[in-house]
Amino acid sequence: MPFTLATWNINSVRLRQGIVAQLMEEEAPDVLCLQECKCLEEQIPFDVFQALGYTHMVARGQKMYNGVAILSKIPMEQAGSFEFAGLDHARHIAGRLENGVTVHNFYVPAGGDVPDREKNVKFGQKLDYLTDMRDWAHKEKPGKSILVGDLNIAPREDDVWSHKQLLKVVSHTPIEVEHMAETQEAGKWVDITRQDIPEGNLYSWWSYRSPNWADADKGRRLDHIWATSDISNAGHSSRILRAARGWSEKPSDHAPVFATFDL
Repeated sequence: MPFTLATWNINSVRLRQGIVAQLMEEEAPDVLCLQECKCLEEQIPFDVFQALGYTHMVARGQKMYNGVAILSKIPMEQAGSFEFAGLDHARHIAGRLENGVTVHNFYVPAGGDVPDREKNVKFGQKLDYLTDMRDWAHKEKPGKSILVGDLNIAPREDDVWSHKQLLKVVSHTPIEVEHMAETQEAGKWVDITRQDIPEGNLYSWWSYRSPNWADADKGRRLDHIWATSDISNAGHSSRILRAARGWSEKPSDHAPVFATFDL
């Protein structure tokens, strides 16, 4: 059964429910994973999304911060939620689709501004979170699974607008990229986006600080879709909907990332 999945850091699902609904109406992914919902589960406008055909939801919320949700047209049941790095944060939720695929939706800590765990506790938390993700994958050996979300790391040189200028900027530092690679290897996760689009600059995030983000195009690929090796060959038709970064006067600073799986 083919299905299309999208992941999007929405930066407040209540504030931006209009553009979530726009994505549902215009692009209609079968499964939509949201990060940074910034509200409790019961505050997510599920009735709005349900009316558009997204009749299933699993979510973990947190007042004003973090928060993750999976909305689906396909029958889905909750499949757990992890707390990593000793943080009591709503950063992970999993849902199991009726076809047996488990979707893990993650929001990895951003890590603050200074890439030094001795000077910046948030950077240490980010590295510890990735280490715990790695250890979980080693232990659980996930199968028939898709991992998506705002992982807050742009690993490749062509995942950022300037590799040289961003080497000491949080999200592209060598130690973050190394931790991400270890996490990916532990679960034998395949980067579906780069499997389908192997070459060229590719971004999913553009800073609010840039008043002319589209022309400046100083982006980073922070949002990812991975799959376990047993189903990675079923993934195809990846894309990033760059236009959504400009939707509304108050858009998210992220664009949604899509992939289709034919299982």
